[in-house]
Amino acid sequence: MRLLTAGLIALLLLSAAAPSATKAATPSRLPSFSSCTDLVDFARRNLSRPAAPPRVFPPAEAGVAPRAPLAQPDPSQPQPMPGIAISTPTAAPEASPGEDYSTTNVQEVGIDEPDLVKTDGRRLYVVAGTELRIYDVTTDAPALLSVLNLEGAGGEILVRGDRILLVGPAPAAQSAPTSVPPPTGPAPAVVAPTEVTSQTRFVEIDVRDPAAPRIARTMTAPGRYVTARLTGGTARVVLSSPAALPDEPVADTPPGVSAFVPRTVLRSRITKRTFRRQLVPCANVRHPRAYAGNDLLTVLSVDLDRGLFDVDRDAVMAGAQVVYASATGLYVASRKAARIRADEVPEGIRTEIHRFDTTIAGQTTYASSGSVAGFVLNQYALSEHDGALRVATTEEPQWVTPDAGERASESAVSVLQERGTRLEQVGRVGGLGRGERIYAVRFIGEAGYLVTFRQVDPLYTLDLRDVTAPKVVGELKITGYSAYLHPIGDGLLLGVGQEATETGRALGPQVSVFDVSNPARPARLHQQVLGTGGSSQAEVDPHAFLWWPARKLALLPYETWRAAGGGFDRGMLGLRAGRAEGLSEVGRIVHGPEWDQAAVARSVVVRDRVLTVSDLGVAVHRLDGLAPAGFLPFTS
Repeated sequence: MRLLTAGLIALLLLSAAAPSATKAATPSRLPSFSSCTDLVDFARRNLSRPAAPPRVFPPAEAGVAPRAPLAQPDPSQPQPMPGIAISTPTAAPEASPGEDYSTTNVQEVGIDEPDLVKTDGRRLYVVAGTELRIYDVTTDAPALLSVLNLEGAGGEILVRGDRILLVGPAPAAQSAPTSVPPPTGPAPAVVAPTEVTSQTRFVEIDVRDPAAPRIARTMTAPGRYVTARLTGGTARVVLSSPAALPDEPVADTPPGVSAFVPRTVLRSRITKRTFRRQLVPCANVRHPRAYAGNDLLTVLSVDLDRGLFDVDRDAVMAGAQVVYASATGLYVASRKAARIRADEVPEGIRTEIHRFDTTIAGQTTYASSGSVAGFVLNQYALSEHDGALRVATTEEPQWVTPDAGERASESAVSVLQERGTRLEQVGRVGGLGRGERIYAVRFIGEAGYLVTFRQVDPLYTLDLRDVTAPKVVGELKITGYSAYLHPIGDGLLLGVGQEATETGRALGPQVSVFDVSNPARPARLHQQVLGTGGSSQAEVDPHAFLWWPARKLALLPYETWRAAGGGFDRGMLGLRAGRAEGLSEVGRIVHGPEWDQAAVARSVVVRDRVLTVSDLGVAVHRLDGLAPAGFLPFTS
């Protein structure tokens, strides 16, 4: 008789590597299963109803924007209203007052996000393939202090004082491969983590002596790494475990499940001990009252002031795709599984959202769940303000019946509030961008900014003061689109995206400065097209973007087609941006010779220096004018 496979077994909740502190009691809990048989029967019962596969916009063809059905504007939508006095964007702080170095570009101030490159103003930490490289940046000429072998796998890092937490896929030898094969050949120096395993590895690194860093503890846990957030000393790591059902019923008695469940394995190089912990019994597995799929969403909370041995966990039977964190909550969103009969037209895509309370340091506790129509673009499509969660989604018909005609996609912003264990919708404004989808979202205080696109780029400004009646107050239509929006102060937004023809054909990366000080009349003040073809990594990864307010300097990677001789120009572009300054190029930083330029992945500012990182190494430039001041290659 076959038992649960590793995927479904992961639904039984991950156990910590060592006992955790007792959690604060919650007023209401999700229902749990009475036994492992109950869990499997629940999964079988729901999987017997086929789910319609979610439809998503396909990736854009080379130089061509995604297409969607066109529709006429809805005249019933709110018209611009002059005189609306809602908050306007101020510059997003890159560092605390008195600091002279930049931090990772994050969505919410005070909540750090994992990345490949970090600095604390004294040291520069770079994950280069399967190595952690540490540099001294206290002098004008940064110097390599040490190289730590990460033993077969890289990942992303969070830094807390003299302790680093690296999280990423476990090495292939420690985990069964998924359908995505591991890369072949030498690992590039700076790349985003690739999902190649069904196990996640945690590595605690002691950097009290940066010239001799050491791995203090490692832990492996079943499940795919989604992302993490750091608030104070608590790192919260989100894992997703896909489900797989056994062919036969599961024995609910020993040796049964307990003899075969996967475990978290903690290896301490301090005590030389190994801790293996089984998963919590099936009776402790919680699931939403409304079926939300058979995956397991797990949050592991690590107290980085103590180390990996202090791990709290919480889990819900649900998916995990998009993660957003506020000061008091962690929100995890995923597309809801649709249950249909063969003769049914499936309901449109819905997004399930689960909120976890994070007010207690070192702990994470499930709080509530809700759903909204449509799908979310990324973490910036969610934002909490004064206890209300704003969610921007795009709705798209699953299919069209012969007599229904062609239906267009459209977008909306919904407002949810927590009531007991439910996230209930209290307000909504829809009908945005008919025939288009969302390309960028930014919520700032009581205002929202949303970009949709098919042939032209409507930038919508939203008044979100009344959570029960959010409304559109302004709209700007221009060619092209912005894929990332960043507040730069003085009522301005800086947009990074693509210029396009009037028919929607992408032409090349562009940067725009928008004036939204009067939300009823948004305007584009300045625009600069960076070149023909290509893109900027900042369009899809905001960590690649840096805004340094003291100099009104934006740094963003670019890749554009080289007309003479073919090939691509790659590097990091410095632009001064402001109302009066316009958009003026300060300089371009390139790594490598013209015929073989490397993609520049990240930039940081430390005092009067700009440090940029690529697969080749770390380049040093002066902040004033971006004049070159040195290069530290990864290979000698």
